[in-house]
Amino acid sequence: MSIIRSPKETYDVVEEVGVKKTHKTWNQSVVNGILAGMFIALGGYAAAVSSHSIPNYSLAKLVSGFIFPVGLILILCCGAELFTGNILLNVAVLEKKIKVNSMLKNWVLVYIGNFIGTLIIVFLIYHSGLLSSNHDALGGYAVKVATKKAELGFSVAFIRGILCNILVCMAVWASYAAKTATGKVLLIHIPIMAFIISGFEHSVANMYYLGLGFLAKNTPEFVEASHMGEAVSEINIHNMIGNLIPVTLGNIVGGAVFICGLYYLSYRKKA
Repeated sequence: MSIIRSPKETYDVVEEVGVKKTHKTWNQSVVNGILAGMFIALGGYAAAVSSHSIPNYSLAKLVSGFIFPVGLILILCCGAELFTGNILLNVAVLEKKIKVNSMLKNWVLVYIGNFIGTLIIVFLIYHSGLLSSNHDALGGYAVKVATKKAELGFSVAFIRGILCNILVCMAVWASYAAKTATGKVLLIHIPIMAFIISGFEHSVANMYYLGLGFLAKNTPEFVEASHMGEAVSEINIHNMIGNLIPVTLGNIVGGAVFICGLYYLSYRKKA
């Protein structure tokens, strides 16, 4: 028996899952979104703990990339809804199985849930005292990451968002191709690891990174450990929104156009 579905079979599963997601109640979508936001944030925190003090840039990226995928693995194996993965609902729209407004409603509810979930973890981590670990270096790293994200220009953030969700959507797509738990974990892990190593931008992960940096910048020890100086002033509500908007739009384009659109052209059902 095959342990993996064919590309056409996987396309059909993606379509079927998209239809099922729009049949959930609004509170189910929000709650599942909260869970996904929490999982992504926890993966981001674990990745930071494991890599923040590694001086070699490439090695730090490799270690971070190896740990971060735990978030999406939990989402897809245990059940939750991630905005960036739900961009794949566009397949069901293109096949005329669901309406555009049903897809947009799901996206909005899940996005709100993801945001709430990331902020829950941000609040808990900040008040846990864990950012003081390694002589405040972990808190400094949180400030540094948020500062660099807040400084990104619109077009740069948008393009990095496109690149990110090509890989994230392929991780979700590949998980539907696998028929075993081991296969799912491997097929999720590798593309997500690639996106982290590459430095692409993920809207839900950025909710966590920017949120944690926004709180951490209020601790002088963390600001000093970040070595970012006056640049930490870039971490403000205006710049946080200014990052999330282009990254979110880029994530939509990356998944809806480059993944859903191209697979639809290859495997669409012909009348």
